Amino acid sequence: MTTYGTIPASTLPSANLEYLSRAKERIKDGLGARHPWKLMFNIHSLNCPRTFSEAISSLLWHPISLVVLIIMMALWLFLYFLRDEPLAIFNRTIDDRVVLVVLGVSTFVFLLLTDATSNILVSVMIGAVVVLVHASLRRTDDLYDEESTGLVSGPSSSS
Repeated sequence: MTTYGTIPASTLPSANLEYLSRAKERIKDGLGARHPWKLMFNIHSLNCPRTFSEAISSLLWHPISLVVLIIMMALWLFLYFLRDEPLAIFNRTIDDRVVLVVLGVSTFVFLLLTDATSNILVSVMIGAVVVLVHASLRRTDDLYDEESTGLVSGPSSSS
């Protein structure tokens, strides 16, 4: 009896641990090359504010927006990006397109409800300009072939 194409449904606690370990591995793989911790905790690179008003101006202006951002980011990660199995609620399987639409609409609504809409739109526009300038100025003549250096492993051709 084959189980090809079936999705294992397990309610054991080990399934939750496997889910978390897979999510942890995906996040580790996504981080790529990291810098040494010494660079992050370099004492000479710290700049403490001199006055109270300077310290207040450096704090976040929209703490509610930050909380909403963290919640929405967690929802996107766990409900869409880090999920290998279909989402099931009350023994009903939810399609990925439905999850995508619900998360997209809720992100847009929360973006409008918080007062950070203009900040986020300006940030996206600045990022788009930087990407376009980078793409127009980037030379591709000196790029190396990742397959020849062994960084990308393609399918092996064997006859």
